[in-house]
Amino acid sequence: MSIHIDHNRCVGAGQCSLTAPRVFTQDDDGYSDLLPGHDPDDPMVREAARACPVRAITVREP
Repeated sequence: MSIHIDHNRCVGAGQCSLTAPRVFTQDDDGYSDLLPGHDPDDPMVREAARACPVRAITVREP
């Protein structure tokens, strides 16, 4: 599974990092970012994408 964050759409709501804290973090400006060494198959990744209020996260199967 691959995870893409559209940084142009992200508003820094933080729902992704609250939902899947082992995958997502927020950068110094408060915008979503992937943690180094994250597990793209974490079961909460899809829920985090659904929780994003601006749909900035896309999850794709290989």
